[in-house]
Amino acid sequence: MIKELEKKLHNEIPLTKFMNLKILNYNEKELITTIPLDVNINDKGTAFGGSLATLTIISGWSLCWLISKELGFSSNNIVIIKNENSYKKPVTKDIICHTFKPNNEEINILKEKLLSKQSASVKIISQIVENNEICVDFVGYYVIKI
Repeated sequence: MIKELEKKLHNEIPLTKFMNLKILNYNEKELITTIPLDVNINDKGTAFGGSLATLTIISGWSLCWLISKELGFSSNNIVIIKNENSYKKPVTKDIICHTFKPNNEEINILKEKLLSKQSASVKIISQIVENNEICVDFVGYYVIKI
């Protein structure tokens, strides 16, 4: 599923290909994505804020896509409706984003709403971490429609 998702991102959202976005891992707790610093750099030699924001938003979208697939839905209608990024420290190395799966109760609520209303919203949290320190905190709200 990860390779399918990465291909989908690169084909349907060309910016992800230019950013050289890769999916490192996906498990029951999180999705881990990465982009290299060298093509996502700013004039100060650190990660460009726009790239950091894009990575968190795309990672949240990707997690929603994966969750909907796991729940047995085929949704290509996932949109972000609200988000906030807090930039705590500059990122000076290749950028790694940890996007956390909602807990089982939240996923069950999501599933029930998708079954009953064909639409549901979900809160997604991500962090960009470098040297075990949080550089970027992200909270996003996505709507999934089936």
